[in-house]
Amino acid sequence: MTKPKVGRIFLATCVGSLFMVILYFQNITRPAVEQFGGKGIGPGKTRRSPLQTLYNEDQLDMSAAQASLRGRRELLEEACLTHTRKRRVLTPDDLRHLIVDDKHSLLYCYVPKVACTNWKRVLMVLTGDGRYREPLAIPANEAHVAGNLRTLSEYSTGEINHRLRRYLKFLFVREPFERLVSAYRNKFTRSYNTAFHKRYGTKIIRRHRPHPEPEALEQGNDVSFKEFVQYLVDPRTQREEPFNEHWERIHSLCHPCLIHYDVVGKYETLEQDSRSVLRLAGADGEVHFPTSGKSTRTNGDMAAQFFHNISPFYQKKLYNLYHMDFLLFNYSNPEYLKFSVHFD
Repeated sequence: MTKPKVGRIFLATCVGSLFMVILYFQNITRPAVEQFGGKGIGPGKTRRSPLQTLYNEDQLDMSAAQASLRGRRELLEEACLTHTRKRRVLTPDDLRHLIVDDKHSLLYCYVPKVACTNWKRVLMVLTGDGRYREPLAIPANEAHVAGNLRTLSEYSTGEINHRLRRYLKFLFVREPFERLVSAYRNKFTRSYNTAFHKRYGTKIIRRHRPHPEPEALEQGNDVSFKEFVQYLVDPRTQREEPFNEHWERIHSLCHPCLIHYDVVGKYETLEQDSRSVLRLAGADGEVHFPTSGKSTRTNGDMAAQFFHNISPFYQKKLYNLYHMDFLLFNYSNPEYLKFSVHFD
């Protein structure tokens, strides 16, 4: 009788190992300076790590950019402590958006509609062993090909924990509703995005448009912003499947209250913050972050136009859906909202 019991215990142990639950107990209130030590630069000499430079500087000696990055991280830590009740361990599925650069000891959590195409291009230059030299020479579609860049979920448990403790971890965030409008404009108003029209547009029209035309049901290429909002706040949507990454909440993609990010960059200060990240990684001499040539960036005024025809009822439901991104990344509630927002 003991042999089957031992066999069951052994099988359970093996199954548990396959799920590879990652025990990541990094103290959320303390910078990982000791874990990101610099290499020696000569007999009796040591080089300060980038995070020591960024977070151990005397307040009077810090640049405005350093002070801003430090302040953001501290605000994020405070928000996590205030607004999250329960901590849990990370699973491999949580790490699919974390791109790894082993050469420069970088972990980047990419967020669609927050300059992730250009950041992927930059990382392809940094990890490409000379295959790529200029980020903008890399086609946008190639930057998103699976396999061009490794994600943290592809590593073993020990390798994951090593990188979480010792690598420079960063992400870029954006005002939540501006990001949402940008996603809508890109995926539902561009004629070339037929895959999104077929995959999501037809479903949205079928569910949220009274008496749709047969062509609309077939093509899905004329979804209105109001219909998109109704789709997002419909409880059936997330019951049926997870949100697409282009409109998934940033905190659900990058888990900033579980992963201790060293740098929180913002889309609103994209070029300055990108230079800071590359300088901290010691890669500023190898590549420059591309400047944007877009003349029709989605901004607050444009977002206000899209929200103008959204009723207060749906505005509030949508805000409740994205309010953690507002709280964690210190974004003010938009002035164009037609209901009162109270932060708890």
